[in-house]
Amino acid sequence: MEPEEEKPQYGEPRKYDPTFKGPIHSRGCTDIACCVLFIVAILAYVAVGILAWSQGDPRKVIYPTDSRGQFCGHAGTPLEQKPLLFYFNIMKCASPMVLLEFQCPTTQMCVAKCPDKFMTLVKARLIPSEFEYYKQFCKEGVTNQMSVPDILKGGLCPAMLTPSKSFTRRCFPALAGKDGSITVGNSSGFDDGTGTIREAKDLVDGVKNATVVMEARQVVMKVFEDYTHSWYWILLGLVIAMLTSLLFIVLLRFLAGIMVWVMIVMVILVIGYGIFHCYVEYAALKRVAGSDVTLQDLGFQTDITVYLQIRQTWLAFMIILAIVEVVIILILIFLRKRILIAIALIKEASRAIGHVMSSLFYPIFTFLLLAMVIAYWAVTAVFLSTSNEPVYKVFNETECKHSRMNCEPANFSTSDMKADCQDSECLFAFYGGETAYHKYLIGLQFYNVFLFFWCANFVTALGQMTLAGAFSSYYWAFVKPDDMPAFPVFAALGRSLRYHTGTLAFGSLILSIVQIIRVLLEYIDHKLKGAHNKCTRFLLCCLKCCFWCLEKFVKFLNRNAYIMVAIYGKNFCTSAKDAFFLLMRNMIRVAVLDKVTDFLLFLGKLLIVGIVGIFAFFFFSGRVKAFEDTAPHLHYYWVPILTVVVGSYLIAHGFFSVYAMCVDTLFLCFLEDLERNDGSAERPYLMPESLRKTLNKKNKTPPAE
Repeated sequence: MEPEEEKPQYGEPRKYDPTFKGPIHSRGCTDIACCVLFIVAILAYVAVGILAWSQGDPRKVIYPTDSRGQFCGHAGTPLEQKPLLFYFNIMKCASPMVLLEFQCPTTQMCVAKCPDKFMTLVKARLIPSEFEYYKQFCKEGVTNQMSVPDILKGGLCPAMLTPSKSFTRRCFPALAGKDGSITVGNSSGFDDGTGTIREAKDLVDGVKNATVVMEARQVVMKVFEDYTHSWYWILLGLVIAMLTSLLFIVLLRFLAGIMVWVMIVMVILVIGYGIFHCYVEYAALKRVAGSDVTLQDLGFQTDITVYLQIRQTWLAFMIILAIVEVVIILILIFLRKRILIAIALIKEASRAIGHVMSSLFYPIFTFLLLAMVIAYWAVTAVFLSTSNEPVYKVFNETECKHSRMNCEPANFSTSDMKADCQDSECLFAFYGGETAYHKYLIGLQFYNVFLFFWCANFVTALGQMTLAGAFSSYYWAFVKPDDMPAFPVFAALGRSLRYHTGTLAFGSLILSIVQIIRVLLEYIDHKLKGAHNKCTRFLLCCLKCCFWCLEKFVKFLNRNAYIMVAIYGKNFCTSAKDAFFLLMRNMIRVAVLDKVTDFLLFLGKLLIVGIVGIFAFFFFSGRVKAFEDTAPHLHYYWVPILTVVVGSYLIAHGFFSVYAMCVDTLFLCFLEDLERNDGSAERPYLMPESLRKTLNKKNKTPPAE
């Protein structure tokens, strides 16, 4: 009996099929069960949105809420002219109870403007004009005949006022001066030598723990102000990034080989200039007093520009850039032969995009769909979070058995709670509820987040399969472009939606489950920040690392599975297995050739970001005199620079994602071409001549008769 032949470890290579002409047209629906599940989930998602919109009240987010549960500044109400929220004792906001109840245990009321001077109730009560000003920040019912003890006992007025500024429609103490010092105004003019200034200093000492938070809020305010002054220049920078990316893609279409080498040289030069600039700044600070302070001694500073005034910062930048430069040069030296093959693959991708120009505009369609998904998720999340009812609780100064219990403000003054605790108050605490809807609200929020991931991944998967179908029809066309469909992108989009909605839903569901687990792990890690159990934190760190790797693998597998689905029209599992085995049979080519191509495309994105970032730096920093009058005056010039850099990378990534999908599709088709054909007259290679020359492959011409 003859021994059975061992099956190959990673499946049988593709066999020659004379009828195969590219993406299969005769195909059926795949993964129907997951398609039905996805449709049901979407319908349930719509129902959740309708329920949230019927129960929610976005005014709770737009307007601050006072202690009575009223909206400050809401049009058509008595508080329309009082848009700001004032705290009687802002220091109580530092209480740990705030973390649990999200509400400061102090009286809050709506006011027309924040206090702009320091004064105490005792001093203000002595001067009628000052007391009239003070009553703006008191409850109704305060009269000139009432004594200070009666006012304070009834909780009608705060004990003192501090100069405050409005931030997010709330009054916060304006403690930090322009020079960073802590100051308190004495605008009331009653420093009568009786200790008023000392009281002010005592107040400052009492709020020093909150200065970091206040400074952070001021930084945020300055950042918003910088955006208002520079938004149009930021938009101009992003437009330049878009035009540069488009120009780069067009040049790659006609001069792929030259552009790749120019791109490599330019990246090296741009990083080299960054090293040189860091050295110049490092040397210029050599004799500047205070520049030798270390980053450790400086500690955390809310003003980022402070770090740019010490030498160690520029030294760190210079070392990091030097390491990146050396790594890139070494990679280019060791992979120079593979770069030639990658350039040939990029050339073919350029030709494919030239024949399928509409593919360059497909990311706009993907962006619009993602914008709809994000908008629906955000609106639903806001309405869900604001669909609770106002909850009032008992707050007190002295010990009270009713402390933090629910109460009704309408009849609290005559209730037993008030009788038992004379100094207690019934104040608005947070939004909540005890109904069945409110009990399951956290579940609805979780469902909203999960469907957001699922829908976003579905949209991304749809784009990948559509582009894969269009580019594979180009590769397998024997005569290009005659054998290609008239509208390859629309044809591929139609096939994907008609036959493979279930497959797209299946792949995106797997990825969404992994991502939601990562979100839960991050949430748990955030909750355990203060825990001292090293074993638990180590285990959590390992889980986060494992699921990060799993997410990357699932994305890689899904991407290649969608390419195989676009070509052969099989279900997700079969396509994922075929793609995985095909890649494993060509492991060396995958590990080197495909990743080198990705590296070259990454250098292209890096070059665009570097060019736009350098111009943004010179413009917004005022280093060029020609731009001094044109550039906006900013608190932090790094704000628009960082925005332009991040935006430029996202724009470049959007354009290059088409190139990356094209390269991945052509790469899989190229691997199958090597397995299906042998270059003979009966089985000629369909790969371009430039790629055949690089791989030393030839198509044999049929013998002359």
